[in-house]
Amino acid sequence: MEKGLLEKTGKTLQQWVKIVKKSKIEKHGEIIKFLKTEHGFTHGFANFVAMTAREAGANFFDPAELVDAQYSKGKEELRPIYDLLVRKIKKLGDGIEVVPKKSSVSIKTKKQFALIQPSAKTRIDLGLKLRDKPTGKRLQNSGPFGAMCTHRVEIFEKSDIDNELLDWLKEAYEKSF
Repeated sequence: MEKGLLEKTGKTLQQWVKIVKKSKIEKHGEIIKFLKTEHGFTHGFANFVAMTAREAGANFFDPAELVDAQYSKGKEELRPIYDLLVRKIKKLGDGIEVVPKKSSVSIKTKKQFALIQPSAKTRIDLGLKLRDKPTGKRLQNSGPFGAMCTHRVEIFEKSDIDNELLDWLKEAYEKSF
């Protein structure tokens, strides 16, 4: 299918996925319609490109652009807090991956152990995977993260990234192997 796409359109699958990305269209059916009406695709090729673009998800998007988008539209003041948090997380140990997605950033080793999300214009939510850890006033239940995390910490300013928070992060990191 990929070879046929290049022969029929003169562009590679990667090039078409980039075109889809630039269109800002995300829904499968809308991508198909776009490729058929704007680029003369047959349904089969349009479906193939749409499936590939959607399966790839964030892999086809520039990670820096994803983070920039999260900290825009009134959330710009949270960016320095995010940057500090990521710097501190990277110092926890080896093998840490920072994986930006559309609305959050996953932090993982072999498994995800934290999730960073600008949830409001004044707050970043840090989700943590800390099985069997009791919740409290600051270390809350996972809230909007559901099953992705076991706990959540609300961060409003840089000073909230203190030793207690870093200890929880270190614990989640160590449990991720």
